[in-house]
Amino acid sequence: MAQPQAPMRPSRQLAVLAAIFVILAAIVWFGGKGGWRDRLEPKLGLDLIGGTTVTLQAQNLEGNKPPTQDQMETARRIIDQRVNGLGVAEAEVVVEGSNNIVVSLPGKSDDRLKQIGQTAELRFRMVLGSTADTGATSSSASASASAPASTGASATPTANASATATPAATSAAPTASASGSAPAAAAPSASESLAPDIATQRAAVQKKLGADVWAAALAEQAPLDFSKDPAKAEAYAKFKDLSPAEVAVLPASMQYNIPYVNCDKLNHRPVGSISKADEQAVACGPGAKYQLDVAKVLGTDVSSANSGINSQNGQWTVNLSFHSDGQNRWTDLTRVAYNNGQDSKQVAVVLDNEVVSAPTIQNVIPGDAEISGSFTKTEAQLLASQLQYGALPLSFTSQDAQSISATLGSSHLEAGLLAAGIGLLLVVLYSFFYYRLLGGVIMLSLVLSGVLVFMSLIILGRWIGFTLSLAGFAGFIVSLGVAADSFVIYFERLKDEIRDGRSPRSAVPRAWVRARRTIISANTITLLAAAILYFVSIGSVKGFAFALGVATILDLVVVFLFRHPIMTLFARQKAFLSPRVSGLGRVLNQHPTTSDAAPTTRRNRPKEA
Repeated sequence: MAQPQAPMRPSRQLAVLAAIFVILAAIVWFGGKGGWRDRLEPKLGLDLIGGTTVTLQAQNLEGNKPPTQDQMETARRIIDQRVNGLGVAEAEVVVEGSNNIVVSLPGKSDDRLKQIGQTAELRFRMVLGSTADTGATSSSASASASAPASTGASATPTANASATATPAATSAAPTASASGSAPAAAAPSASESLAPDIATQRAAVQKKLGADVWAAALAEQAPLDFSKDPAKAEAYAKFKDLSPAEVAVLPASMQYNIPYVNCDKLNHRPVGSISKADEQAVACGPGAKYQLDVAKVLGTDVSSANSGINSQNGQWTVNLSFHSDGQNRWTDLTRVAYNNGQDSKQVAVVLDNEVVSAPTIQNVIPGDAEISGSFTKTEAQLLASQLQYGALPLSFTSQDAQSISATLGSSHLEAGLLAAGIGLLLVVLYSFFYYRLLGGVIMLSLVLSGVLVFMSLIILGRWIGFTLSLAGFAGFIVSLGVAADSFVIYFERLKDEIRDGRSPRSAVPRAWVRARRTIISANTITLLAAAILYFVSIGSVKGFAFALGVATILDLVVVFLFRHPIMTLFARQKAFLSPRVSGLGRVLNQHPTTSDAAPTTRRNRPKEA
């Protein structure tokens, strides 16, 4: 038989529980911003408020090695910039686990995010012309934040042939306008072969601008300077109202010649909008807008790109190697750009919608290429990674992608609340029917657990970005069964002690000693199952496991700091000794209690009918 505990003071445990509530409530209220609704609103998942979520699983491009933390962070940053490049606001890109990246956009449905993990398009294009950007900013949304800001770079062959360059390195901040005078840009043909969807979008933009404005803009042969021609600045004012998506369907000549189409808009075009290799394009480097020829060398022609230190000058460089066919195309491109030394041109390296580098070719390069300049180690490694992997250091496969409307999300939320309410009501009704007064203890415990869970959701949402999803709702509903199970264990142990002949007051502490180990063991098993699910799963299953684990831990807190102390207090009340009130009537009627000092044992107690 279990030994009784030393006399306890339940007020201490209840005071600790009250202190926990006060601290959590203070964090919830004073740690939030806005009105009371904003302070008391947990962070809900996309399946409850609508939106788009994409889970990408990373695979190392170097074989079966797991992706490193640095690779995952680089990929997260680049994907985040791509999402911003779509013109999508309030999207969240986070690393989940060791090899997953989750892209989520709450409140909106945007299927473009489902393709965000695709490898970027890499193109080598000859520069036909460049002009200073007139936009407010020239930062690229699809460039790395730690981009090289190099000056005086060079593109040289491995065979010691020198060739200075004027780079346009990736940037997170604008630099001065492009130096030197740019050659005149060749206007592309107005009669392009367009895909049906692009043709429809272009027709809509043409209608928005007006036929006269469209025709006049298409006839421009060179970049305009509105400071010298205010009349044209007024005539083309409608271009200021175009969105990045609308700018993307303009002919390349308009993108290049109209100053209102600045790098702020060009850098936020949808990813891949300039990726067609057989068309001229316009792209931006820091402070400059480039008119680019058709792509002669593609990213698939690059066999490897790595960074290293030049043994002659000690500077960090990026070395490129090409496949056999790609090497021939690269040599032909440098030959055309070099043009026998007559008016040598730049060759732009374009990733997504940005000019990563644009060295001036001053010699034909028959072998591997070297891009050198004022690179730091980090900048050289980043550029090499972008060139080799198409901006992403890892390949990704989409594990889970879904778009949920706000209406459907609200329906999910209502269904989750209804299911939780029904489950709670059934537990309360059963507990009052079977345990009478003890059912009140169950109800109070569940209410306290619910308040603890609610405050924890708000705090976890602020601190670690935890969002309550529909699967999380399911985890909390399952936790109701876990909580009810601990009640049953405790109260049935209490009945066993009464059957042994003890009074309810004496049976409460002894039942707690016997039930405590079982309750802890059962909850530990639940926690282990939740932990295993959390670490081996992705997406909604991970949310279910996390919610179940949190609810189980909070249930243990309520068990130790409320349930046992409150039962100790109730056992001291006369009402608890009444069989009809306490719900122990049948047990007490069949087994009248004896003195606490001389309880009957299972061996000598009266036989049950």
